[in-house]
Amino acid sequence: MPQHTSFPLILTLWGAGLGAAGQYAKISVIFDRLPEVYPEAGAALGFIVSLVGFIGIVLGVVAGLVVARIRYRRAMLLALWGGAALSLFQATLPAMPLMLLSRGLEGVSHLAIVVAAPTLIAQLSADRHRGLTLTLWSTFFSVAFSLLVALGLPLVDAYGVPALFVAHAVWLALFAVVLTVFLRPIEAPPPSALSVQGVLRDHLTIYRSPSIAAPGAGWLFYTFCFLGILTVLPPYIEPEWRAWVMGAMPLVAIAVSMTLGVLLLRYISAVQLIQLGFAFCIAALLWLWIAPGLPLACLALAGALGVVQGASFAAVPQLNTTAATQSQAYGALAQTGNLGNTVGTPVLLAVLGIAGFPGLVWTCIIMLAGGLAIHAWMAARRKALASPV
Repeated sequence: MPQHTSFPLILTLWGAGLGAAGQYAKISVIFDRLPEVYPEAGAALGFIVSLVGFIGIVLGVVAGLVVARIRYRRAMLLALWGGAALSLFQATLPAMPLMLLSRGLEGVSHLAIVVAAPTLIAQLSADRHRGLTLTLWSTFFSVAFSLLVALGLPLVDAYGVPALFVAHAVWLALFAVVLTVFLRPIEAPPPSALSVQGVLRDHLTIYRSPSIAAPGAGWLFYTFCFLGILTVLPPYIEPEWRAWVMGAMPLVAIAVSMTLGVLLLRYISAVQLIQLGFAFCIAALLWLWIAPGLPLACLALAGALGVVQGASFAAVPQLNTTAATQSQAYGALAQTGNLGNTVGTPVLLAVLGIAGFPGLVWTCIIMLAGGLAIHAWMAARRKALASPV
C-alpha cells in the first residue's frame, strides 16, 4: 500500500465517477421531455431509464470479475471511451430500438467504471486517508444528479436534448484523456482465465465470503430504502418547506458523510460505523413516524443515510486487502445496489397504498434493522473463521 495519497488522481477518478452517475442522471432529469422525442414509445420509455440498472443486477458481480482480469486501468479507460462514444450516438436521437441497445451497452460501461474507480482509489490511498477518499467516492451519485439539475437542464432548455448527450460525451472523453496520461497500471497478481465455470465459481466465492459479500449485503438494505424514501416523502412535507427540504437532503447526506463519517472512521471500523448509521436511520424514522414530514426529522434521516453511504464504500478495503477481492466486493455492491434501487421504490409505493405512511415507515425500519443485523451476522462469521479451531 502507498505511503502517500495521490489526491489529484483520486479527484480525477471521482470526476470520472460523476460521468458514470451521469449515465443514469442524464435520462432521469429529462425524462419528462422524452415523450416529445419518442411520441410513439409509450411505456417503453421507462426502459430507457431502467435498462442500465437491470444490467447492473444481472452483471454486477461479473463486472467485478472481468475488471480484475482485464486490469483496472484498461477497464477504466475502455469504459470511459466507450461511454463517450455511446453518448455521442445518443445525441443523434436514434430510433427507440437502437437507443435501448445503446443504453444496455452503457450499463456495461457504467459497471466497469463503478467497479474499477473505487478499486483504484483504494490502491492509490494511504491507509490514513482511505476512509476520506472512499467517502468522497460515495458522493458521486448525489453530486452528479445535483450538477445535472443545476447545469444540465438549462443546457437542454437552451440547445435541446442532444446538447446534454454531447456534453456528457465530452466530460467522459476529457477524463479518459487525463487518466490515459497520468494513471499508471497498479500491481496485481496475474488473473486467471475467464470462463463460464470460473464466473459461477467466483459468484459462490463472493457470496460465501463474509468479507467480500458484507459491504454489498448491507448495501442492499440501504438502497432498498434510500431511493424509495426520497420518492414518497415529499407529499408529507408542508408545501412551504417541501422544495427546500428535498433539495437539502442529498447535501446533508454528503456533508455528514464527509465530516462526521470521516471523523468517526478514525476511531471505529467502517462496519461498526455502518451499523451505527443504520441505528441512527431507525431513530430518525421513528421521529418521522411520530411527526410525519417534520423537516428536522427528514434532515436527520438524510444525515444518517449519509453515514451508511460513506462507510459502506470504506468497508471494502478494510475487509479485503487485495485489488482482486476489492473489485469483487465493489461488483457485489453494484449488483445489490441496483437490485435495491429497482425493487425498493415499487415495493414501498405498494406498502404506502395499503398501509399508509405508518406502514411505509415501519417497512423501512424493518429493512434497515435487517441491514444492521446482516452486518452483525457477517462480523460474527469473520470472527469465527479467524478463531483457531
